[in-house]
Formats: sequence, C-alpha cells, structure tokens
Amino acid sequence: MKKKCRTWIDNPSYGISRLGATRGQIEGVRVDKNYRGKGVGEKLFRFAINQAKTMGCEMVQLTTDKQRKDAHRFYERLGFIASHDGMKLVLSK
Repeated sequence: MKKKCRTWIDNPSYGISRLGATRGQIEGVRVDKNYRGKGVGEKLFRFAINQAKTMGCEMVQLTTDKQRKDAHRFYERLGFIASHDGMKLVLSK
C-alpha cells in the first residue's frame, strides 16, 4: 500500500494539496494535421495515462492553450475535466 504523508510547518492551515499525491504531467502535445482523426493522439494519451498508472500516479493533469478548442474537445472525450486556469512566468528571452 502506498504511504501518504502530510507536510505541515507547525500550522495545519497550509500544506501540500492531495497529501502530496504523485501526478502525471502531460504537456506540449502535437499531432501533425495529416495524422489527426486517425487515432494517433488517443494512442499517445492512452499510453501516457497507462504509464502514469504503472508509476503509481493518482492523477494525470495536462496543460493546453486556451485557444485550442478542438484539442479541448479531444481531451474531454478522453475524460479530462477543465478545472484550473494555468499561469506561467517566462524566465528567459
């Protein structure tokens, strides 16, 4: 059984969400337009999701551009739920 730990700094008002559960991260996914609609993307995602399960991840999360509405529909079809807005900070130019 996987052991979970909770991290506190002498204060139960803050800590690590989901008790520090391991998460799989998917980002930067691209499928050439000539291969879209042929199951390539779904196979990539099923492989990544299965790898995350094998590694004991309790969740898979992904990042996606807000403008990519077709991609959002694809992710939702695979069971992903839009739950957060992401933010980024570019450190170099």
